[in-house]
Amino acid sequence: MAHRKNPLTMKFIPLFIGLLLPAASHALSPQTPAAPILAAKSYLLYDYNSNQVLVNQDGDARMEPASLTKLMTAYLTFDALRHGTLSPKQKLTAPAAAMRNISGESRMLLKPGQTVTVDELLHGLIVQSGNDAAITLALNIAGSEAGFVDMMNKEAERLGMKNTHFANPAGLSDPQHYSSATDMALLAAAIIRDYPQHYPLFSVRNYTFNNVTQANRNRLLWLEPYADGLKTGHTESAGYCMAGSARRDNRRLISVIFGADTESQRATESQKLLNYGFQNFDAVRLYEKNQPVAKLRIWKGTESHLDIGFRHDLFLTIPRGTLTQLKATMETHQHLFAPVSGGQKVGMLKLTLDGIPYAEFPLVALDSVPLANIFSRGWDSIRLVFQ
Repeated sequence: MAHRKNPLTMKFIPLFIGLLLPAASHALSPQTPAAPILAAKSYLLYDYNSNQVLVNQDGDARMEPASLTKLMTAYLTFDALRHGTLSPKQKLTAPAAAMRNISGESRMLLKPGQTVTVDELLHGLIVQSGNDAAITLALNIAGSEAGFVDMMNKEAERLGMKNTHFANPAGLSDPQHYSSATDMALLAAAIIRDYPQHYPLFSVRNYTFNNVTQANRNRLLWLEPYADGLKTGHTESAGYCMAGSARRDNRRLISVIFGADTESQRATESQKLLNYGFQNFDAVRLYEKNQPVAKLRIWKGTESHLDIGFRHDLFLTIPRGTLTQLKATMETHQHLFAPVSGGQKVGMLKLTLDGIPYAEFPLVALDSVPLANIFSRGWDSIRLVFQ
């Protein structure tokens, strides 16, 4: 089918945090400053607002996630709270299965048979990284660890975590327990997007339980003034890993690092990655959700024209100072026929930066246009002959 291209004049409007968009095709410009080389096996920098990956060093490599696993355990616990199968003040009994003593494992120091609230368990899981908290929540949500692991893997598949498979809720080493920097960025973004009311838990620096105070292992909370949460992990085989997030001027970045050598190194390398993103890129909101980008002629419908645009706010991250070099063209079908449903893809917005293809996004119908009656359709058929 023939297509037509139209240049667009883009009206830029102030930035604010939007919804996670479907993945867009994009390429980094030659003007993009060189990314830092970090002392880690795998790392990724992700712009939450625009859904763009700014740095990707082996981001799809399967790595041992250690306690980053607990991000999924937390996500499923938040889901149980949303659906009412758990409540924050609900009291649970710590099972004996959660008390296994593995050398060096992190615990919130539950005692067998102790009564503990869901809220306390979430603090123990997120702030203290307690394996005992993870197991207690898993058993109470799913009835068994195996049942909870099945839930974890189904949720990972739903979120598009293509290089992830979980074998336990705590992050213990297992050949069938792996994830990737890309997948952990997706999971971190899902927590922030889907459960903003619970996200502040990840910024808590210390938590006291059973008269023992433990500090959050996420040193970014002390090192980086804009950091506000997420999780660390460590095992002997995995090394030190971290999923961190920071927000500056209503813009959020997520960094994921696997395989650092020390606890301090994972924090400083994460900070380098976040600073690179904030200092070298600008984020702009190109269009508001449901804002008409253009009108298309539509044939054989109850309306003669159709507004097209985006169902979500459209953000784009570009190298700092290059906004004036950003150009847009719209590509649509030459003839568009009813019926058309709201949300149906009807074209593409293609962006170039300094003349080089940079990103493209699907344009959708903002309204539905049903098929017209037979007389109107016939009249349009006659007019199309002379087009």
